[in-house]
Amino acid sequence: MADHQEASVTLPSEPASVSAARRYVAEILGEWGMTPGSDTAETVRLIVSELATNAVQHTFGQSPTFTVDVRLDRYEHLRIGVTDSHPRWPRRLPAAVQQDNGRGIVIIRCLTAECGGKVSVQPTREGGKTVWIELPWTVPVQQPVGP
Repeated sequence: MADHQEASVTLPSEPASVSAARRYVAEILGEWGMTPGSDTAETVRLIVSELATNAVQHTFGQSPTFTVDVRLDRYEHLRIGVTDSHPRWPRRLPAAVQQDNGRGIVIIRCLTAECGGKVSVQPTREGGKTVWIELPWTVPVQQPVGP
């Protein structure tokens, strides 16, 4: 297997795309050896769900699509980025106790930190941004079986 693997999908900025993003990432990680349903796989699914939801809900129609990038480097680091074309960077919204929104980035940061990872945001050349999470890759490397 290669030292670097990556996959990407671009989806319309609509609510149905959140579950499509989750399924896509789960399938890719399964292909790369992560056990479906494992604690890490479920955590990643939740993080992707929050990132995709933010890309759909908080771009106010100014980003017709969003892109999910999945990268695995040297079987050490898993990076997942969600890119949209809206210029505003994520921030915690002032949310009253009764509100159900405004906590996505907090959830993403907490889940990522619990896995020993980090969150970063990078601007795109087109004026949007990519929210990246980086996690340690904890799946054992499968050695090819030789003759």
